[in-house]
Amino acid sequence: MKPALNITDLVRPVRSEFVRFEREFAASLRSDVELISQIARYILKQKSKRIRPILVLLSARLCGTPTEATIVSASLVELLHTATLIHDDIIDEATTRRGAPSVNAIWQNKISVLMGDFLFSRSLSNMLRLRNYEALQLLSETSEALSSGEILQLAKSANDGMDEKLYFRMIWLKTASLFASSCKVGVLSVNGSAAAAEALWNFGKYLGMAFQIKDDLFDYTAREDKIGKPIGRDLKSNLVTLPLLYVLNKKDQAENRKIRAAIREGLQPREVERINELIISDGGIQYAEAKLKEISEKAIEQLRRFPDSEVKKALQDFVWFNQARSN
Repeated sequence: MKPALNITDLVRPVRSEFVRFEREFAASLRSDVELISQIARYILKQKSKRIRPILVLLSARLCGTPTEATIVSASLVELLHTATLIHDDIIDEATTRRGAPSVNAIWQNKISVLMGDFLFSRSLSNMLRLRNYEALQLLSETSEALSSGEILQLAKSANDGMDEKLYFRMIWLKTASLFASSCKVGVLSVNGSAAAAEALWNFGKYLGMAFQIKDDLFDYTAREDKIGKPIGRDLKSNLVTLPLLYVLNKKDQAENRKIRAAIREGLQPREVERINELIISDGGIQYAEAKLKEISEKAIEQLRRFPDSEVKKALQDFVWFNQARSN
């Protein structure tokens, strides 16, 4: 059994670089438009784990000495991530984020859409500061992938087209692509080797996929006060994720269609509870947990080429942290 871990443990090897990142990220949110600055101040107060920038810093430290480009890269990935969260909450009509009112709950959808657009634009303009074509291409493609993944999920859930193969493609695009790019851009920022960049890109890919599966499990297993957002939101939003997919695949065609139609038409609270019970009783939770473990082991495997160090251990511990987290 691994000891309980928290973000403070994971960031310890790059604590000084993390402080520099926090300053850079705050600076990147500044604007001479007061409303933008007001929303930015609210965003900075939120309880964010800052997982993606920490991965940038650790990956850079594993392969060299972090540079100014490393700090800028860490800020860039957090800008991209924050922009996607704001847009996600609008799409999901979410009123809370990390236990606090979401941006759209306070400033409404029009301003929230524009704030998300501002963050995407700011991240793209800041990319030019890296003066590294490979990093610029990587982060630009990732920005496109994040939006593509969300659209794919909505499209396939709406027309009953979501299956397990598409689910894994979707979580790669909307979540794991940014994890993978965070790790790789960290390596690029210190001119690490191509082999190291590939290994850490794969590590981030598998960690990101495991992270999304864990998030999807929360919709069926967590308490709202623990995860800081409403549970049952995926079902209510007609989003079909891995635990439900497993159960649907076990049903005959008629029952499969019946459940999907009920979700598509909108579920009442009692119906959400009934489907949750079905997912638990028919093994959907156990199946998703087994996939989570399998993919987590693939992430660990990517780190074997690196010599043992405090930084390598922190990256390994990220995998255990994800499996054990409660929010």
